[in-house]
Amino acid sequence: MGYRIKRVYEPAETSDGYRVLVDRLWPRGVRRERAELDEWAKDVAPSPDLRSEWHHHRERFDEFAARYRAELDANPAATALLGLGGGHDRVTLLFGARDEQVNHAAVLLAWLGDHGATVES
Repeated sequence: MGYRIKRVYEPAETSDGYRVLVDRLWPRGVRRERAELDEWAKDVAPSPDLRSEWHHHRERFDEFAARYRAELDANPAATALLGLGGGHDRVTLLFGARDEQVNHAAVLLAWLGDHGATVES
């Protein structure tokens, strides 16, 4: 199976497997019980400076993605997340952004794939 991404606002499903929130901030309006998380990997999210600079401006996504990938390359939390795939059939990375294609979780998923993980689109 592998890794996939999903909005945290969507209902949890048994097919999600191991559920990991990959946002640094807790998503608005989501109760912790409803999120049904197995882990909250805050440290794998973009740095506060990078997140506030980008602030979901679609036109700057390529620059954001390149800078975030550089952060991931130097981030032990990203390496730890990569290791989760060996212990679980599926790992679902949860994010709060509205845009399902232009967000940090999509960059993280691609980074995992580039580092040998099986990813689902």
